[in-house]
Amino acid sequence: MSYPAAPNRRRKTWIASLISTIVTPPLALFAFGISVFGAMACDACSAAETRHFAATFNPGSIVFRCGLVLAFVMMFASWVFTRSRPAATILLAVAAPATVFLSWALFMAVVDWP
Repeated sequence: MSYPAAPNRRRKTWIASLISTIVTPPLALFAFGISVFGAMACDACSAAETRHFAATFNPGSIVFRCGLVLAFVMMFASWVFTRSRPAATILLAVAAPATVFLSWALFMAVVDWP
């Protein structure tokens, strides 16, 4: 008795990369907008409070922007590994928007808000 050959189904891991591409840029833009407008939180502060706020805001902003770059690198890498490493594709596609959220949360924690 002969069994039919299993169909050669292509894995549809590109869907994870597509969803990540649809979710990550708007999430990053929204988080970036919140962080940029956060700089105006200390407009009515005294000079000493402004110096203290700037001393925490600037490093927090650098960490946040590095996190955004890392998220976009992950999103791009999820497309690169679509055919060769399907597990890595899914992991990177899920990690990209999560990285945006975590870098925003880290930014909010680092900055000493007035």
